[in-house]
Amino acid sequence: MGAGGWIATGVGVAIALYVIAVYNRLIVLRNRGRNAFAQIDVQLKRRYDLIPNLVEAVKGYMAHERQTLEAVINARARAMSASDAAAKHPGEMQAMATLASAEGALTGALSKLMVSVEAYPQLKASENVLALQEELVSTENRIGFARQAYNDAVMDYNIKRETFPEIVVASSLGLAPAQQLQSTESAAERRAPRAAIT
Repeated sequence: MGAGGWIATGVGVAIALYVIAVYNRLIVLRNRGRNAFAQIDVQLKRRYDLIPNLVEAVKGYMAHERQTLEAVINARARAMSASDAAAKHPGEMQAMATLASAEGALTGALSKLMVSVEAYPQLKASENVLALQEELVSTENRIGFARQAYNDAVMDYNIKRETFPEIVVASSLGLAPAQQLQSTESAAERRAPRAAIT
């Protein structure tokens, strides 16, 4: 083999090693995102487990609020289904959008339930209901922190994937961009509370 052959072989090996290094780095970043989503999934399952306990605790007092209770149970079922689909395909655009929508509906149904609970002095004084509400609030905070960690991991992956020349390697090897999980809070819930004007 002549000098030209050795140079061509060396360049070919260097390119192959570079492609392997880029691919491995992208896989590490993608897997960090998947691991971060697994943390969201754990907290969502905790939330789903708490909801039937809360509904059961308030059901006796809120018999005529049946629609509100059914809305919570139905929203929980849809959210669980969306969460299962997202856990199978973390980062996929449709799965994340469906999960965010289902979680938003569940948050809305839970908010209506909490407003209804406020109308019942017996429930406001119930230690069981108060403990369940506190657990739900704590879980919501954990979901928020896990979502932030997931979104940060997805952002790192997407930035690396979209830079040149990594985008060439990612596109040719079928590494799709990942989708962040949008907040499940409504715009009103994200708005900072305003002080009352007197």
